[in-house]
Amino acid sequence: MENIRKSVYKIVTASGTGSGFTVNGQNHIITNYHVVKGEKIVAVEDYKKDRHVAQVVMVNPEVDLAFLSIDGFTNTNTDISLKEEIQIVNTQKVFINGYPFGMPYTITEGIVSSPNQPMGSRSYVQTDAAVNPGNSGGPMLNEAGVLVGVTTSKFTNADNVGFGIKHTDLIKELNDFSHLPNQTTFNVKCNSCDNYTDKESEFCAHCGNHLDISIWEEFEKSDFAKFVEGALEDLGINPVLGRAGRDYWEFHQGSALVRIFVFKRDYLVATSPMNHLPKQNLEELLNHLMESNVEPYYLGIHDNQIYLSYRVHLSDIFTDYAEKIKESIKNLALKADDLDNFFADSFGCEMSIESKEQ
Repeated sequence: MENIRKSVYKIVTASGTGSGFTVNGQNHIITNYHVVKGEKIVAVEDYKKDRHVAQVVMVNPEVDLAFLSIDGFTNTNTDISLKEEIQIVNTQKVFINGYPFGMPYTITEGIVSSPNQPMGSRSYVQTDAAVNPGNSGGPMLNEAGVLVGVTTSKFTNADNVGFGIKHTDLIKELNDFSHLPNQTTFNVKCNSCDNYTDKESEFCAHCGNHLDISIWEEFEKSDFAKFVEGALEDLGINPVLGRAGRDYWEFHQGSALVRIFVFKRDYLVATSPMNHLPKQNLEELLNHLMESNVEPYYLGIHDNQIYLSYRVHLSDIFTDYAEKIKESIKNLALKADDLDNFFADSFGCEMSIESKEQ
């Protein structure tokens, strides 16, 4: 199961996070439609914490599946198999792989409670394995690493109940999409005729079936989001790769992780968890932290970890200080990348667990 993680990805959008994966012989990232709803471009994070821009190229809201394409990506990790003939039976072991709550990659184990649980117009694989927000779109596998289903969430506040879109439904979607000539644009699947529409429309261009026009609607950024993402662009970061939820950003500048978010609805906060406190030289380090001048930022300690932070009132981004604030956000990322190395070299402070290896 350890090698499976290389085929499982975190999907990051302006609305939140989910999971996705690749299967043998396919270069597209597979996920749930509801994970990427309102987005046509998303970020995909691999097991090394590297992020890639991905284009949403197919959505089927009825089946709750979507396919993502990364320019130049070739799937060389072939640990997840997709076999139409596999048998799924009650009480067999299954493993949920993904990124619950946006946390690092995890695997939970359970059994199949029902291989054919009807819900609405479709049937699903039901399991008692722990399924949490963020697991959606990830693979549900058997002990041999063969896909049983695509994890999806149908109930909230339900204990020991998880569901997977049946592997046969995914096989049909992959087969249908493989015959589409244009696989580089946003395509909406019509379940009435199994054809695709790539232009915004209330009706299928092939059979006239009604389509939900909201499928084409994209998430609208707030003024605050536009401001922060302008600062990220100045830093040379694609804002799509920095998003971690609504009005929340998380990205690495060098080895340092930087988070930007709204605090108590009034403050813009940028912060970086840089290093753990050392076992020795603690007094020398604390004196340095007390005396160090890093204005307009400040150094702090929380739970034995050193942070570099910056805070301004949200109203200030609409004043003449806006450009200065944007520059401060940019420079905090650069400063954190310098300081985490400084604390490691000068005081023996271990890098934060959130740090990225260089």
